Amino acid sequence: DAKLRQYAAEMLMVGFKADSITPDCDAVRYVRDLHVGGVILFDVDLTGSRQIGSRNITSRERLRTLTKQLQNYSDGHLLIALDQEGGRVARLKTEYGFHPTVSHKYLGEMNNRDTTAHYASVMASDLAWAGVNMNIAPVIDVDVDPNCPVIGKLGRSFSADSAVVARNAEWFIRAHHRKHVTCAVKHFPGHGSSAADSHYGPTDVTLSWQPYEMHPYRHLIKHKMLHAVMTAHIFNRNIDPDYPATLSYKTLTEVLRNQLHFDGVILTDDMYMQGIVDNYDIAEAIILAINAGADILVMGNNITTGYESERPFKVVDIILNAVKQGKIPAYRLRQAYDRIRKLKRSL
Repeated sequence: DAKLRQYAAEMLMVGFKADSITPDCDAVRYVRDLHVGGVILFDVDLTGSRQIGSRNITSRERLRTLTKQLQNYSDGHLLIALDQEGGRVARLKTEYGFHPTVSHKYLGEMNNRDTTAHYASVMASDLAWAGVNMNIAPVIDVDVDPNCPVIGKLGRSFSADSAVVARNAEWFIRAHHRKHVTCAVKHFPGHGSSAADSHYGPTDVTLSWQPYEMHPYRHLIKHKMLHAVMTAHIFNRNIDPDYPATLSYKTLTEVLRNQLHFDGVILTDDMYMQGIVDNYDIAEAIILAINAGADILVMGNNITTGYESERPFKVVDIILNAVKQGKIPAYRLRQAYDRIRKLKRSL
């Protein structure tokens, strides 16, 4: 069914290699032929040399040309995303001619509206100029454990105080919206207390997670600032004893949608991270994620599990087969498609 294929492809946000494109390269095949809904860009190729500038971002001008060409190959409605948090996690680096950034931790310590708005605005201007319309930021994880290897230790959280996180996140997002860049906050339902990194295996926060980690989500929903949320591949048995958040209906639908009343787009963290693929067959994981309530499946094709150029095509087939077999209700694809389209219209 052509409609269902269109919906399934819209749900993909994919990565590719190269900082410029040719008519038959992977990026063009994904955008022009498969009609994926989004792409995610990186500056370092973790499946290759791991050098600065080894992936999609090598200079301001080249990036701007790349995003223009990609939009031309799409219907002009491609989500082009990257992680520009500031500090340690910044794909647009000074090496490529972009403005310097500061970490969330720095901004949270300053805890000043003008400071946060200033740095976020400079960042959003760089993104908008380069043709990037989604920032997978801010991180609204609360700094529950400053020794958390992926959040606290890297200065990626605004604060241990959830109110400071919520306020700074709001200022950060408002500055992006002014430049017509949307934000996907992360990592629901809270990664700030984890003792491990979900890139490399399952991470359990059952004993360390705190209910106040939900506060920034409540705050941003109340202020109509939350358009997109990225999930975490973490086990939190307080919410779901069986599945990590990305694959959990209880977490994504019962908590985020029904309790917190979030009606925007839910993105998964990368579906090929070891936190998922070590424990689930990929088809099973995709079915679980979509049924749990995820709208966009992220596959950056840029992690330890390696680069595979046919992956997006295979994933669309996996989704369509699952619908045919009655494992995913067709309405879930339509619902995801409608949410993604609504987000794109808001840009």
